[in-house]
Amino acid sequence: MDIIKVSAKSRSTSVAGAIAGVVREIGRAEVQAIGAGAVNQAIKATAIAMGYLSQDGIDVICIPSFTEVIIEAQERTALRFLVEPR
Repeated sequence: MDIIKVSAKSRSTSVAGAIAGVVREIGRAEVQAIGAGAVNQAIKATAIAMGYLSQDGIDVICIPSFTEVIIEAQERTALRFLVEPR
């Protein structure tokens, strides 16, 4: 499963469409964000995706967790959101 990476400049509706599409196709989506602005966009996108999916009768939950990623030889802490059916 590919990770949907969100930045502070990501459009929340576009990310929401990606999340909803992946959940419909694969059954679950993984969203990753580093930094306050990116986390804000990721959470907004997840909420919007929940609305998109509820129209199709799919009730989803969002499970947040921390993960470590390597960016330019530095270890960074990212927030990971797992979106899957309830």
